[in-house]
Order: sequence, then structure tokens, then C-alpha cells
Amino acid sequence: MIKSEILVPLLNANEPEARLVGIHVKDGQAVEKGSPLFTLETTKAAAEVESPESGFIRILAREGDILAVGDRLAVITETAEEPVENVGRGDVHRRLGVGTSLAPTELRITKPARELAERLGIDLAALPSDRLVTESVIREVAGKVSLPAPALEGLDLEKSILIYGGGGHAKSVMEMVLAMGGYQIAGIVDDGIPAGTQVLGFSVLGRCDILPALAGQGLRLAANGVGGILDIRNRVKIFELLESSGFSFPVLRHPSATVEPSAVIGAGAQVFANAYVGSSVVIQPRCMVNTSAVVSHDCEIGAYSHIAPGALLAGLVHVGERTLVGMGVTTAIGIRIGNGVRIGNGAVILADVPDRTIIQAGRIWTGKAATP
Repeated sequence: MIKSEILVPLLNANEPEARLVGIHVKDGQAVEKGSPLFTLETTKAAAEVESPESGFIRILAREGDILAVGDRLAVITETAEEPVENVGRGDVHRRLGVGTSLAPTELRITKPARELAERLGIDLAALPSDRLVTESVIREVAGKVSLPAPALEGLDLEKSILIYGGGGHAKSVMEMVLAMGGYQIAGIVDDGIPAGTQVLGFSVLGRCDILPALAGQGLRLAANGVGGILDIRNRVKIFELLESSGFSFPVLRHPSATVEPSAVIGAGAQVFANAYVGSSVVIQPRCMVNTSAVVSHDCEIGAYSHIAPGALLAGLVHVGERTLVGMGVTTAIGIRIGNGVRIGNGAVILADVPDRTIIQAGRIWTGKAATP
């Protein structure tokens, strides 16, 4: 019999994931209440997970896994031989708590998701009960309703850009489009801002469900205004949603940015004010080089990756796909940073970084462990 579940706790309100960096017990081992079981790490914190009660531990995750808040780490059973389905990540019974006993049909929803559902007028009873409902789930539900889009009148559709998102990053994107000249902003699509709202003088046209109708009127260019600094997966999903609706993505480059003639910038990439992109640099599609970041000669930045404001990449640095290099990060020359890496603000990177590594803010990475 399963006595309780051990789930990934929320260590940092701004990060929905944590890396399992240490397992301190063996599968099937007897454990006492309060004994240390796991060590989890985000870019800003590390914490031990203790046993909620005495029993036998059945481990459902592996060291090195990056897990979402609410994912199963393990269960405590009454006997060492208790059969346990190794469902782990994505388990339909996972909950935001340890040792609780909720019926599978009870709605589990985050506070931001609940607020978004209320703004969009979505009935909570219509939401799925087999998983934790997050903002992305709310957007998915909202997108199933097809609504007509407002008419796009008086626009040169070949030179008009739709902005997805109305928050802080979207404002920076809009300002960049205006500074570039040559394009006009057709409007904004945002799942959490009521239609008709003005953002920097431009109207919110509706939610994501109007994208096909906008494309049907001949609008073809879009810019992703979601920064994704907390979870790059959100930014990836928006690109995929826009692409599936018929949109393509121009390169956006602020006039104050310096991009050497030999650099190659992929479609959908965004290079913000005062950034520097050096000789023979390759910026793969759909990634960001943010304000005042430096990407020195012969670097390559993988698709969807984000080089945050003030980061300094030395020459010949290779950054994989879907990686975040935080604000003020500095690197040594010639290092390789893997796919899905998250490097906290102000870290110093002196050696190669394996795929899906999380490096805490302000740490010095030497290849074996991050040191203060």
C-alpha cells in the first residue's frame, strides 16, 4: 500500500522546474520520517527533500532529471516489495503537496492559471482533472474555441507584423519594430488581456483562437513577444502555434545593435538594443540576443536559446538549443554549453556545460561542480 507521495516542491516562484542533483537512498530502502532523500536545484536555490513519514522508499526519478513542480520523485510504501507503477513525470495523480489524499477528479490548478481562466471567462468545471492545470493548459482550452477576427483595414499586409503577447517583452519587441522602420504593427494577440485593450497605442485583437482568421485575411508575419525567461518551453509553443496558423517570422534587429557583416542571423531571431554580434557568428532561428549582450566572434547560438541582457560570451563559444544564459553571465573562450541548459544571472562559466544542467546564479562553473 502506498502511504504517501513525494513530489517536486516549488523552490523558486519564478522557476517551474528543478534538477534532481542527488539521491541519498536506494530504491526499496527503509527510511525514517525526516531523513534526507533527495537534493533538488534551480538556478537560484538548492534544497533537500525529506521523508514525510517512515516506510520504504520507491524511487521514480533519476539523478540528473529536470522535473516540473508537482512531478513524482518517489512514494513511501508499507513494504519493500510493494508493486509501484513507475509513472513518475506526468503522473495523473500528482498533486501540489506531500502525503495528501485527493480524489483524482478534484481540480488542481495554480493561482496564475485560475486568474487567467477568470479573465477569459472559462468555466473551471470544463478544465481537465487528470493533471495540474497551469496557464498553458488554460491557453490550450481557450484556443479550442474558434472566434472571428476583426477586419484588418488600411494595412499593407506584406509589411505588417502581428505581435503575440502584450507584456513587458512584447513592449520591447514593439518598440524595436517601430525603431527599425519598414514594418507596421497590425495588432496584438494575447490570451490574458481583453480584446480592445491598448498596449503602447496598439489594440489587442483577441486571443490565440483568432490566429487562423487573421492569417486568412492575408496577414503572414508575426513576432513572438513572450520572453520565456522562466520557461523557454512557453516560447517554443508560441512559435509552433503561430507557424501552424500560417505565420512566418522576420529577423528583428534593433538599429542600435551591432551585427558584423559576416554574421548569420536565422529567421525569427531577435537582436535587441546595444547588443553586439561578432564576426562569423551564427544565430540559429528563433533565439534572442537581448539588450547589451555580447556574442563574440565565431560563436554559435542554438535555436530558441536566450542570451539575456548583459551576458558576455567570449569567442568560439557554442550554445545548444533551448538554453538560457542569464543576465551578466560571462564565459571563457571556446567552451560548449549544451542543450536545455539554464545558467543563473551573474554566473562565470569556465568549462563545458553538459545538456540540461542548471547552474545557480553567481556561481563559478569549473566543469565538476559550481562553486561560490
